[in-house]
Amino acid sequence: MPHKVVVTRRLPGGWVEELRKVAEVDLWEGESPAPRDWILERVVDADGILVTLVDRVDRELIDRAKRLKVISTYSVGYDHIDVAYARSKGITVTHTPEVLTEATADLIFGLLLAVARRIVEGDRLIREGNWNKPWSPEFMLGKEVYGSTLGIVGMGRIGRAVARRAKGFDMRVIYYSRRKHEEVDYEYVDLDTLLRESDFVVLTVDLNPETYHLIDYEKLSKMKRTAFLVNASRGAVVKEDDLVRALKEGLIAGAALDVFEREPIGKDHPLAQLPNVVLTPHIGSATRETRERMAEVAVRNLILALEGRKPLYEVP
Repeated sequence: MPHKVVVTRRLPGGWVEELRKVAEVDLWEGESPAPRDWILERVVDADGILVTLVDRVDRELIDRAKRLKVISTYSVGYDHIDVAYARSKGITVTHTPEVLTEATADLIFGLLLAVARRIVEGDRLIREGNWNKPWSPEFMLGKEVYGSTLGIVGMGRIGRAVARRAKGFDMRVIYYSRRKHEEVDYEYVDLDTLLRESDFVVLTVDLNPETYHLIDYEKLSKMKRTAFLVNASRGAVVKEDDLVRALKEGLIAGAALDVFEREPIGKDHPLAQLPNVVLTPHIGSATRETRERMAEVAVRNLILALEGRKPLYEVP
């Protein structure tokens, strides 16, 4: 009898078809995320499930899935999964790190440049027909990136990829992490020092109890008034209401965000009302190459674990 697996979203590339060669696949075909009831109904007799970061894999779901052997998530983050409870039930949990590192680092640096040089603001000015003054020395002045200080919170794969890009801009790179990484050639500082000295603060940490609302009003108050915050990690690392307050009060110069506490957000969101904020809709890994590679890894993880072999990337 073949393994039965539930896949909660169509994935780029032909990897779901590869999965069908070795398992019976129950695939949600809709454009919107799979309804909770649909997942709960189908996971009852499933051996494996392939989910995305919008699918909550909690105790209720895990208890419903009596035969479940593996949870494969199409993401590097896994805060949407109760990993400890899954492990207590003997279930393997896998994810897709490394494959999205460079694409996410590209986006982070793009956000940094966009907010520093007011690129989105300038684009909007033209599109709305408001570029009605000739060139002048004080028009649309931004912040120079070259030679600035970049502070990276979290020196994992993505943090290191961002730091490599910063070398091309001759930036001073400092970082804060849970521990000093002897293998990297960047200056390790405490968080307060990083906030105080950085022109750009980039967040590249996982979401966990230690990093939840790590950046709040108190932390933002320690940044330079000329500094910018860039977040493409997880939305809840930043206390959003505090960020809005800090921006309105001019505590920092601006922010660029790819992630939010609750997604999606609309045009009426307080952050969307501020001109010194660049917003993108959670597209850190959104290149064709990366998303197809993520699908490959997620499917391979699932197949290997179902076969009792070591997956490519098990959640640590």
